[in-house]
Amino acid sequence: MVSAVNPYLNFKGNTQQAFDFYRSVFGGDFAGVIRYADFPGHMGVAESDRDKLAHIALPLGKGNVLMGTDVVGQHGNKPFTPGNNFYISLSPDDADETNRLFTALSAGGQVEMPLQQTEWAELFACVVDKFGVQWMLDYTGNVKFSFS
Repeated sequence: MVSAVNPYLNFKGNTQQAFDFYRSVFGGDFAGVIRYADFPGHMGVAESDRDKLAHIALPLGKGNVLMGTDVVGQHGNKPFTPGNNFYISLSPDDADETNRLFTALSAGGQVEMPLQQTEWAELFACVVDKFGVQWMLDYTGNVKFSFS
């Protein structure tokens, strides 16, 4: 059994800006901000990368945490396409919060599927935010649907 599933996002040098944006959307305070320079031996990263984020965590309520890092060193030399291999699925508690999150996350980004009713949700949408991260918003509401 898994006790928690927390998305962990990798960015190519702009993790701080991305997480400042996410904090403006979701609110709250960072639970941890650790730079490579904070580690003994600086985790072996180049001096030019030591101020970048090794780890950042933003609690998103009810035990969920959004985490991230700046990809540096040998990992930073690999091809990097942010957000193309996952979505972060959010299940807001009500329609107002779903609308608020949709508006905030799509600002400066791209709407892949507008906020709309589906077979499984009163409101569902897919957006790519301005940092290239893909999000699903899924407010089930009163819809009763089974995939089985």
